[in-house]
Amino acid sequence: MISFINVDCTFGKKAGIKNVNFTINSGDFVFLTGPSGAGKSTILRLIYMDLFPEKGKVSIRNFDSSTIRNHEIPFLRRRVGMIFQDFNLLQDRDVYENVALSLYVSHYKTREIKNRVYEVLNQVGLGHRVHFYPSELSGGEQQRVAVARAIVKEPVVLLADEPTGNLDPRVSLELINLLNKINQRGTAIIVATHNYALIPRIPNARLFQMEEGEVTKIT
Repeated sequence: MISFINVDCTFGKKAGIKNVNFTINSGDFVFLTGPSGAGKSTILRLIYMDLFPEKGKVSIRNFDSSTIRNHEIPFLRRRVGMIFQDFNLLQDRDVYENVALSLYVSHYKTREIKNRVYEVLNQVGLGHRVHFYPSELSGGEQQRVAVARAIVKEPVVLLADEPTGNLDPRVSLELINLLNKINQRGTAIIVATHNYALIPRIPNARLFQMEEGEVTKIT
């Protein structure tokens, strides 16, 4: 479903990645590990096509970094969910509106939006927080809203960039367990993290280890 073939990518004065090769299949749960600056976020940005390779090719299903056109990128991103460390919620919108926004932008029908938003909020355990604002939620609840927002369009792959960085250990484990449940429904999950304590929580997960822009080990 996702493949990197001989990929090099740098941007500005920051280090990127070099000669990266791997394949991720539908339904995989992948931990992308390594120290800060190893290239984990670069990998995710290449999948999201926020960055493009200087060499090699990135493919996500039928989308190819070497041939994709600008007007096709939004269609790719509808199939790729993204979760950030700092939540990125709109502070002046309640939980319902934060999750529903991308559906409104994509011109879903009102009834379909309502049904889908309530479905995913119940899925992440926040059906009772529909009309709360981000400032009224705990950090763990805000991250669950971010998860709901990322899966509301039923992506084929969900990317998480240090999703537990602002959470305490107990809430971090709750989030990983939630991602595991989403994965068991068929969504591929890629979690970039340097928190190695999370890895044993998903026994069947694949592990991609990175050092200085290279994938040094895949298990």
